[in-house]
Amino acid sequence: MHNIEPFYLWQPLYQSALDKHSPFYGRTYSEIYFNQKIYDHIIHPQWDFFGSETLFIKIIYADYEDGYAIIEMIGEWNDCIYNDIMTFKREIIDLAIEDGINKFILIGENVLNFHASDDAYYEEWYEDVEDGWIALINFHEHVVSEMIKERLHYYLHVGDPFNELDWRRMKPNDVLLWVEEQLDRKYLPH
Repeated sequence: MHNIEPFYLWQPLYQSALDKHSPFYGRTYSEIYFNQKIYDHIIHPQWDFFGSETLFIKIIYADYEDGYAIIEMIGEWNDCIYNDIMTFKREIIDLAIEDGINKFILIGENVLNFHASDDAYYEEWYEDVEDGWIALINFHEHVVSEMIKERLHYYLHVGDPFNELDWRRMKPNDVLLWVEEQLDRKYLPH
């Protein structure tokens, strides 16, 4: 896992360490010292610790004018033991919402497992974004299945058609427009 870096091609457009609204503002990163780990697996030092022992993130893009953020994730999303959703909601999402973000795109290709607890924080997040939404892109099928089994799809847009987007070839605004197009299709009368 140490060689899985957060996506970096959008860095000329956005860096969370340079964003005064970001909880990671002013952070410096090492390319030499690999001192973060998930269980016994060392991870790349560019990932951001937000309080979870098993889940790390990288805010790879935020646009406060258009009100959206794209967040890449790595590790195990564990609500059952570590209550990751509570920590994520309080330490990252609430701050973003205060700054006008109401559309969240979570990239989950590197989220290896999901363990559910209850849906209270998901419901709260869903209510907090009002006219916005939360879309999960490219999460593994077993993670999506677990989320749907726990009825989190009432609060999150997850599963088809969001599972196979080649987002790395796109610009951030194109990813936003693609998600909005999928949501428009989903809610159009048939």
